Amino acid sequence: MSRPPTFVPPPGTRARALHTARGDFAVLDASPRTAPRGTALLLPGFTGSKEDFIALLEPLAQAGYRVVAVDGRGQYESDGTDRQESYAQDELARDTLAQTAALGLGGSAVHLLGHSLGGLIARAAAILDPAPFRSLTLMSSGPGVVVEPQRVKLKILGDALTTMAMDQVWEAMRVFDPPAEAETDGEDLRRRWMRHRPAQLIATGRQLATEPDRVAEVAATGLPVHVVSGERDDVWPVSQLDAMAQRLGARRTRIEGAEHSPNADRPGPTAAALVSFWDSL
Repeated sequence: MSRPPTFVPPPGTRARALHTARGDFAVLDASPRTAPRGTALLLPGFTGSKEDFIALLEPLAQAGYRVVAVDGRGQYESDGTDRQESYAQDELARDTLAQTAALGLGGSAVHLLGHSLGGLIARAAAILDPAPFRSLTLMSSGPGVVVEPQRVKLKILGDALTTMAMDQVWEAMRVFDPPAEAETDGEDLRRRWMRHRPAQLIATGRQLATEPDRVAEVAATGLPVHVVSGERDDVWPVSQLDAMAQRLGARRTRIEGAEHSPNADRPGPTAAALVSFWDSL
């Protein structure tokens, strides 16, 4: 999971509910002091939340962009159901389209960014209807299924979530964390985990383990695409992300010193790369 440096929004950021035709979603909404040069919608990854982007909000707003990071349905502070079918990828993609419409931009298109699982949802939304989007950024999000060791972990987690309480699963997961992470992580991560819907985790974990290659469908949208990752990634090999970017004719950025979550590992260079891409359009 991504480990944001803090769960406290930076100055100028509103924590609010985004009211859409498909329900309310918790967001962090950061705006520049002058008229925005563009608006970006950020979708978090598996077990994550809008706070995963918290270190990006201030630099992106200072660069002139309005940035809205969202909890998907059943994630952290956004409500959800206990039915796994509620979290089918098509449903989550339609949520993204509804969130985009609710930003109230009229005819202005949105820069859509998804991290990891969020990238799979973002591309599904763009395939469903590319019209509301100015660009698509896939951050540490690959062409299809995650690597086999991750698929094994997802199967173990899914099985545990069907038989154990969320707090029991949390304690079991913590046993396998590196000692440094176990010592430094606070109560915020546990609170976030406890507010996820188990059905959301089971359904989206299954998506990560079974996702087909949809790169050709993304290319057919005609959207400008940016593929961003760290130098190393244990979910999708960096070589896969390189090849995907070539197939898409996409801009490709590797963030030095970052791993699966460049948004949290190296927010400064990551924000600079995003601004450079969006400015180029």
